[in-house]
Amino acid sequence: MEQVLPGDRVALIAPAGPAPAELLATAIDLVESWGLHHATYPSATAVHVRADYLSGDDRVRADDVQQAWCDPDIAGIFCIRGGYGAVRILDLLDRNAMAAAEPKPLFGSSDITALHEWMREQLGVATWFTPMLSTHVMVDDEVARDALRTAVLDPDSVREWTSPRAVSLVEGRAEGRLIGGNLSLLSTTTGARARPPLDNRGCIALLEDYAESTYRIDGYLHTLLRSGWFDGVTGIALGSWAKCSPVEEIHDLCLELLEPLGIPIVGELGFGHGRGAHSIPLGVRGVLRADEAPALQLAPTEAPLSHNVTSSGRLDQ
Repeated sequence: MEQVLPGDRVALIAPAGPAPAELLATAIDLVESWGLHHATYPSATAVHVRADYLSGDDRVRADDVQQAWCDPDIAGIFCIRGGYGAVRILDLLDRNAMAAAEPKPLFGSSDITALHEWMREQLGVATWFTPMLSTHVMVDDEVARDALRTAVLDPDSVREWTSPRAVSLVEGRAEGRLIGGNLSLLSTTTGARARPPLDNRGCIALLEDYAESTYRIDGYLHTLLRSGWFDGVTGIALGSWAKCSPVEEIHDLCLELLEPLGIPIVGELGFGHGRGAHSIPLGVRGVLRADEAPALQLAPTEAPLSHNVTSSGRLDQ
């Protein structure tokens, strides 16, 4: 299947929290300005009868994910909002039905990390960790907005991600498949698993979070360490810590807990909830450089993103 192209039809879904009406309108305006046709699924406007933090009933949200993924007329899927709720729908997804469908790019971050991890484990497909359409980022952050547009329409034009603030915390070079996302969600999904953790050997972990204190980040990291989630990971890229404790404090914590792993660690790499956030593919092979010019790159042998993220072939396991 080809990458998303002008004229294609894309799905707008809300697997987690609800989108305010004015920000749903922002999402629609954006995709239309990019020359795309939108299909707004029920979860995008649904209201949960009990919990205003959920965009409709769990079954409504799960059905939207599955139907958008399985619809051959949908070229890409935008998870328009984060918040909380994606973990509640994972056991409602029909893995066999979704595995039989042609893969397509799925865009989202924050709480959508739970869905990224499920799709990596159950379907073996790549996805995109990106800012989301129905957020204030898309209203007032031109850099992040342009980065998302590039990921959608011209993914092969970018093969490196860095930041003026990037810093090498533990020097070295790592290669591996890119995994991860929001730290608290990774901790939640790992802690809630009835099965052993995913085999992350040979992977580079991306970690970021929003509005978390140092002691809570400490707890999340310990949950992942004790579960074995970091076993065999080749490198760690830290993104933004917007509205968290001071970044220096978080970096000190990460060094205390993660430096004993003996792998390269880069901080402030420019993805996550901070301004100017990158859109980065998950599930493809990358190279992490922790040197005087820290950066994350696609591996030299990696196929074009338009092929990796949307082809009919699954990722190497």
